[in-house]
Amino acid sequence: MDEQQKEKPKIQLKKISDNEWEIPKQGKMNVPVRIFASEKLLKLIENDKSFEQGMNVACLPNIQKFSYMMPDAHQGYGMSVGGVAAFPVEGGIISPGMTGFDINCGVRLLATPLTKEQVEPKIKQLLDELFKNVPSGVGRDSQIHLKREELDRVLKSGANWAVENNYAFPEDLDVTESNGCLELADPTCVSNNAKDRGKNQLGTLGAGNHFLEVQYVEEIYDKKAAEAMGITEKRQICVMIHCGSRGLGHQVCSDYLRKFEDAFPEIANSLPERDLIYAPADTKLAKEYFGAMSAAANFAWTNRQMIVHGIRRAFKTIFNMKPQEIRQVYDVAHNICKKEKYNIDGKEKELYIHRKGATRAFGPNNPEICEKYRDIGQPILIPGSMGTASFVLIGTKTSKEKSFASTAHGAGRVMSRHEANKRYTGEGTKKELEAQHIYVKAASWKGISEEAPGAYKDVDEVVQVSHDAGIGNLVVKLKPLGVVKG
Repeated sequence: MDEQQKEKPKIQLKKISDNEWEIPKQGKMNVPVRIFASEKLLKLIENDKSFEQGMNVACLPNIQKFSYMMPDAHQGYGMSVGGVAAFPVEGGIISPGMTGFDINCGVRLLATPLTKEQVEPKIKQLLDELFKNVPSGVGRDSQIHLKREELDRVLKSGANWAVENNYAFPEDLDVTESNGCLELADPTCVSNNAKDRGKNQLGTLGAGNHFLEVQYVEEIYDKKAAEAMGITEKRQICVMIHCGSRGLGHQVCSDYLRKFEDAFPEIANSLPERDLIYAPADTKLAKEYFGAMSAAANFAWTNRQMIVHGIRRAFKTIFNMKPQEIRQVYDVAHNICKKEKYNIDGKEKELYIHRKGATRAFGPNNPEICEKYRDIGQPILIPGSMGTASFVLIGTKTSKEKSFASTAHGAGRVMSRHEANKRYTGEGTKKELEAQHIYVKAASWKGISEEAPGAYKDVDEVVQVSHDAGIGNLVVKLKPLGVVKG
C-alpha cells in the first residue's frame, strides 16, 4: 500500500480564481494543468483519475501553454473527456486518443416557429414520427444504403453531399462548423472495415448519450444574440441533435491507435496510458490519420444533416410545415482535431488543437465564424443529460487566450454506465420524466437507465462556470419536452 501511494502523483491545486485552478509543473510535466471548475465541480473531478490524466497529457512533447480541463471533465481513455491540448503543426505531435473514438461527435440545434402550447398536445405522435424517420440504437441501419463510391464522396465532400442530393439547403452549411467539410479529408486513408461499418448508417442516431430532443425556450439571457440565432421568445420550440460518426469514426480511431502503437513501440511503452499514443506531426502516418479523421468528421456532419432531413419530414407530417420553416441555428463538433492559429510568446503559430469532449468557442470577428454570427461570436451548444436543461452560449474574446478558444461540451458523467444501470431502471426513469411532462421514446430500456439524469453533473453549474470564467457567455436555456434515445 505504501509503495502504491508513493507511485500515485500528489495533486497540488493552486487557485487562480473562483473558477480556475492549476496543477503546477512537477515531475515530467512540460506545462501546468489548467482546470476550469467551481469548488463543487472540482470535488467531482477529484473522484476519478481525471487529474492524473491531465498531468499525463502535460508530459507530452511540445505541448503548448497548458493541458486544459473543462468544467465537465471526467475520466476517459488516455485523456480525460473535457480535455484540450495543442501542439505545433511544425515539430509537434498528433494523437487519435486525444481526439476521441466518436470523431466529430457534436451537437446541432434547429429552431421552429412553433410554441410549447402547439407541440405539447401532439408530442407523443411527433416522437413516434421522429423515431420512424431517424433510426436509433446500436447497429440500426439507415434507410439509405451507400455504395462504396458514393460513401467516398460523402467522406470527401461532407455535408455538401446532402445539399447536392436535395436532402439539405445551402444555408444549413452556412451555419455549420467548417461549413460541414474538412478539405484535407482523404477517403483512401479510411479502412474498408470502417467503411463497411458506416455505409448503412448515414442518418442514424446511435446509442449511448446520443439523442434527438424536442425542447422549448425557458430563459433568454442575451436577447440580441438569441435574436441573431432566430430564437425570439420564451416557449419557442427547438430541436437538438447529439450524435457523431457512428461505427465509421470509432473504427478510424481504433485502426490508427493500433497503427501508431505498431509504428512507434518505443513511444507506446513510455506512456502511462497506451491510449495517449501519438505520432510526430511530420510523419506520413500522422498525416494519414489526419486525412482519415477529417473524412470521419465529414461523415458525422453529413449524418447530422440527414437526421435534420428526417426531422423536417416528421414536422411536415404532424404539423404540415414546410422544410424551410425548420431552420438550423448552428452545428458544432466536440471530438475533433483542427488546425488553428494562435499567438504563442509573441509569435503566431499554427497548432493542432485536440478537443476531446470540448467545444470550439471562437469570439466575435473571428474570420472562421460564418458572417451571420461574426459580430456576436460563435454559437456554443451544450446539451444537458436526459431530463435536464440544455444551453446555447456564444464564444468570447477572452477564450482565445484562456483556453485555445474552447469550453465545455455537456454535463459530464459522475458515474459509469454500468453503475447507472445498477442504480436506475429504464422503466422507473421514464416514469419519473413523464411526471415532469418529459416524454421518452427509446430503442431499449438500457438506453434510458444508463443515461438517467442522476448519472451526470449539474449542467447549470457547468455552464455557469463557462460564463463566469469568460470562455462562453450564456444566451439561451432550453428545457426538454420529448426525447428520442437509442
